[in-house]
Amino acid sequence: MTSMPRTHEGKIALVTGAAQGIGRTIADLLAARGAGVVVADIQQEAAASTAAQIAAHGTRTLGLSANVADGESVKEMVSQALSSMGRIDILVNNAGITRDNLLVRMKDDEWNAVLNVNLKGAFLCTQAVIRSMSKQRYGRIINIASIVGVMGNAGQANYAASKAGLIGFSKTVAREYAERGVTVNAVAPGFIDTAMTQALPEEARKTLMAQIPMGRLGTVDDVALAVSFLASDDASYMTGQVLHVNGGMYM
Repeated sequence: MTSMPRTHEGKIALVTGAAQGIGRTIADLLAARGAGVVVADIQQEAAASTAAQIAAHGTRTLGLSANVADGESVKEMVSQALSSMGRIDILVNNAGITRDNLLVRMKDDEWNAVLNVNLKGAFLCTQAVIRSMSKQRYGRIINIASIVGVMGNAGQANYAASKAGLIGFSKTVAREYAERGVTVNAVAPGFIDTAMTQALPEEARKTLMAQIPMGRLGTVDDVALAVSFLASDDASYMTGQVLHVNGGMYM
């Protein structure tokens, strides 16, 4: 992505799970569009490396280690971000994991791990930034949900529950803080072209593609561009919404 409009000039963004994949692309795009970016990830070295690389866009960056499922870790992350960057205008709750299994075989720790990171993590991070956003009367919170959270998927009861919960969480916080100038929205990606989908057997890929009217998998850029829009002032009258980025797989 080159020659990007500086739609986030002067803003500070905190992106969780930002050292790789979709999170990294989101962080890079926000930086390219002028935002200072805090790259948060459970992997300290990867977070620092990503922060250093996206600094090439000419914006301030900071790499921080954080476990979003741990309240004290989240508080320390936000404290460091505010101390270093001065404010947080944009929060992208992207950190997420999967522990797939059929319902009858799913273990308690597989259920708990996914809910703790995907849903509790978003709750803790949002709670940690909401006071400062409310005080400055400006904030953009974008939660990365999933098509699975609206249509379900066999073998992903824990993941689907976490993403459906994230949508309900987004709508509730949106209602609570609309009058304080804070918008809260979700992006629900469909199946994205990543290492995981590339590793699928050819027959499985064909079956998957047949379910997508546009006939292709999404890209990480497709998701990042949707997040950037919701983080911008172009979306200032949108809150409590779910932006579906899935090629028509779910309508």
